[in-house]
Amino acid sequence: MVALWTGAASVAAAQQGAAEPIPATDVKAAAIQAILQEQIASARPVVDTPIRTVDAGGHNVGAGLVYRLSPVQGGSASHDKVTEVYYMMEGAGTLVTGGSLVDPNRRESAAATVTGINGPGVSGSRIQGGVSRRIAKGDVVIIPAGTPHWWSEVEAPSMTYLVVRVDPARVVALK
Repeated sequence: MVALWTGAASVAAAQQGAAEPIPATDVKAAAIQAILQEQIASARPVVDTPIRTVDAGGHNVGAGLVYRLSPVQGGSASHDKVTEVYYMMEGAGTLVTGGSLVDPNRRESAAATVTGINGPGVSGSRIQGGVSRRIAKGDVVIIPAGTPHWWSEVEAPSMTYLVVRVDPARVVALK
């Protein structure tokens, strides 16, 4: 009987100490399309818009939308702590990963791209070496933290991709 009460007390204590599950976060298609229309209207060659960044229990996860015009503009990058997953929604381009950044420059820690998009890291003008591959609608690419990456070509007229950012160090602010 004592063992039964001890076991029941242990289960009750464990249940009381259990953390509440973190609720799921939805990003609806209508919100993504509204952001895309704003990006297109901006007429900027590269627009990276964070949609949501949430606490996923021990790490942050963010979703953003990137719109790039042809011809390619923007340089290479490597993020110290954030892994990126790209899902190509429209268009195509050539993505180079690995190798080394040319003209590397550490991003300022207070820069909006560091605090609100992809965390600390290094930017460059392009990549030397590395692996080139064509990425088209429906393709997914996982770019681990610390891996240099660069779009060497954006096929006309533009491309749009959803980016999921996994941030185990929680360096990007919640949104």
